[in-house]
Amino acid sequence: MASEDLNSEEFIKQFRIPGYILDPNSEIQYPPCKPECPVLVFINSKSGGQLGGDLLISYRTVLNEKQVIDLGEEAPDGVLRRLFVNLEKLKNNGDEVASELEKKLKIIVAGGDGTAGWLLGVVSDLKLAQPPPIATVPLGTGNNLPFSFGWGKKNPGTDRDSVLSFLNQVRKAKDMKIDSWHILMRMEASKQSSSCDPIAPLDLPHSLHAFNRVSSSDDLNVEGYDTFRGGFWNYFSMGMDAQVSYAFHSERKLHPEKFKNQLVNQSTYAKLGCSQGWFAASLFHPSSRNIAQLCKVKVMKRHGDWQDLDVPHSIRSIVCLNLPSFSGGLNPWGTPNSNKRRDRDLTPPFVDDGLIEIVGFRDAWHGLVLLAPNGHGTRLAQAHRIRFEFHKGGADHTFMRIDGEPWKQPLPVDDETVVVEISHLGQVKMLATHDCRSKSFMDPASPMSYEADERDSDNEDESVGAEWRKFGAADTFKIPDGVEISHLS
Repeated sequence: MASEDLNSEEFIKQFRIPGYILDPNSEIQYPPCKPECPVLVFINSKSGGQLGGDLLISYRTVLNEKQVIDLGEEAPDGVLRRLFVNLEKLKNNGDEVASELEKKLKIIVAGGDGTAGWLLGVVSDLKLAQPPPIATVPLGTGNNLPFSFGWGKKNPGTDRDSVLSFLNQVRKAKDMKIDSWHILMRMEASKQSSSCDPIAPLDLPHSLHAFNRVSSSDDLNVEGYDTFRGGFWNYFSMGMDAQVSYAFHSERKLHPEKFKNQLVNQSTYAKLGCSQGWFAASLFHPSSRNIAQLCKVKVMKRHGDWQDLDVPHSIRSIVCLNLPSFSGGLNPWGTPNSNKRRDRDLTPPFVDDGLIEIVGFRDAWHGLVLLAPNGHGTRLAQAHRIRFEFHKGGADHTFMRIDGEPWKQPLPVDDETVVVEISHLGQVKMLATHDCRSKSFMDPASPMSYEADERDSDNEDESVGAEWRKFGAADTFKIPDGVEISHLS
């Protein structure tokens, strides 16, 4: 369709959802024709400074106002549950529009990586028979999720023409499945917590939820410990990179008025990297906080077979990466050449192969190698699971982050052990443009570098309990009351 046609009513009505489908109490009024690309739009109106609010207004002038949701006013789990309950009721009454709409529905989420992850978690937890694929509008600082799937990393235009152009991209986009990853953290229970209501001893990301109980078959079910579970799609990192991110988020929380411009945010991030010693780690970073000294690392490359991972003593930051975009679009894994793939059992970074790439960095200068052609970090392993075990040592804390959300993690001071374990959970559908950087194992155009029978992403570990296979249920995978969503990266 030519660009001059995008403003026509004929084009726009492809995306509109009839009001009676959005509101169960409204009168049924069938549209003249079924929408070809119905979209449900979620916007973090507090992302990107004023941009989120402006984008909300533009989408509501183009589409049915009720199909554009302000995440500052309504959480996505309630919206989606209400919509799909109504769709089911309408389908049972023979409504063909509802049936077609469910098959063709797409979701657009505008915000930072934290906002996008929030939506992905809710859709995953709802266990829908036909989960809609998701397109992401970049409104954050890093915007790794949108960049990975061809939606760009710069804040978009918010005028009507920009919205119509984005809708046209959504109409042409292809579905792509990506792996999702479960993260479990176990630590000694806080002295103030009760057996029924674990209290986090730290400011955890919104995607981690406390569970006072794990399944009886779970070998991490230990009396006197709190268990936190959650999920991520892009990365988990630990060490100095997370320390810089934590400093940035702490500063933004104290002075939100200074962080309303993407370029200013990125400049501030770079300055904090210098002040935190990331560019002179050998001088300012104690060796007791290097990854090898902090913890013991184990990986599972094949089902049921844990192996110790040898992490070089110079590594100060470790990244477990699912998508080919980190720290604003860099690709730490790169593409191993055929010799390295053969010698070390390495593969290209597919987003749907059930493997997570594990990369190490010595300091920020080491990270700058990613700017060079074929540059990459220290490739450590690819695995279906990875486990970090922290025992009493020289450091009382470290820094961690999940998909851009950092926290300061206390480490053992007595004989207890803090455990962080990451495992393959399932898959979710994204929308990808023709400029997509992510590669699919199922795409015939992607290079095949290992045998399909080595993949066990579809095999459930029989020892895994019900909690392991979800992010925390849709009614808990939401931003808690009182939490300012503008702080989502």
